[in-house]
Amino acid sequence: MRVLAAIALALMAMTSVASAQDATSDFPNRPIKIVVCVPAGGGVDTVARVVAKELQEKLGQPVVVENRAGAAGNIGADFVFHAKPDGYTLLAAQPAPLTVNPLLYKDMAFDPTKFVPVGIMTSAPNVLMVRADFPAKTAQEFLAYAKANPGKINFGSQGIGTTSHLTTMLFQGMTGTSMVHVPFKGTAPALNALIGGYIDMIFMELASANKLAKGGQARILAVATDKRLPSLPDVPTFEEIGVKGFESSTWNAIAAPPGTPPEVIEKLNDAVTDALNSPGAVDLFHKLNLQPEPGSPLQAASFIHAQTALWSDVIVKAHIQPH
Repeated sequence: MRVLAAIALALMAMTSVASAQDATSDFPNRPIKIVVCVPAGGGVDTVARVVAKELQEKLGQPVVVENRAGAAGNIGADFVFHAKPDGYTLLAAQPAPLTVNPLLYKDMAFDPTKFVPVGIMTSAPNVLMVRADFPAKTAQEFLAYAKANPGKINFGSQGIGTTSHLTTMLFQGMTGTSMVHVPFKGTAPALNALIGGYIDMIFMELASANKLAKGGQARILAVATDKRLPSLPDVPTFEEIGVKGFESSTWNAIAAPPGTPPEVIEKLNDAVTDALNSPGAVDLFHKLNLQPEPGSPLQAASFIHAQTALWSDVIVKAHIQPH
């Protein structure tokens, strides 16, 4: 009887393995959901919808985008983290929920390091943008004004711990300036506040900032890159105004729940890579001033790890307390 029981258990295990292999071999065979952890209309949302459209064609299955915003991305990230790890529920996120949020929020029901990165979708350089009627007209004037008026400049962000927030904290630390943080719930409300004059400045990804600058609703004073951008040849880098080594970019990634099979991750990565390289996506990203970032899951994981270390250091040095 013991022998028969052992054989039965072995057969059950073999059946289980075979079933798991079958489940991954025909992936995907039903609709995929991409959960975007920011409100509709932001940079991550725009990119996720472009990629979703291309993925639908590549994979032959419907790809639905669902927005679950709140708590700097934690709400959407938590939902995906606890979803079934089968590749049918994915997270499209900005850096915070995949990197530094554990340092910023006391009660989190997920561990960002356990997500399985599928790939980085796009990146965009950050720029210093001020309201249209701000007194400083150049980057040099802004730096001088900020140093001469500590606590008198209000800066906006998409929320605590977002790239716009941490980039400003990095800027303050490197320049010895002090400004007042006004956090918002997403890109759209932050930019509306800038246009309305409720805040003075914001570090914003070029893709979103350029629209306002071209419309005369705000002004771009400097770019957080190592060299000037071809699309903004007259706008200086921070290096040029004396802030040595100041660089910052915004990126977004697709990740899967912990435990998602490697075979499924590879299939998804192949499809995402094809989507990012498709002529339609490349052309649209170019118009939006976004840089496609196709790469392997391992490269994505390594990049996210490095970004976590960089911005965690900024949080610690700036004494940003969790809430």
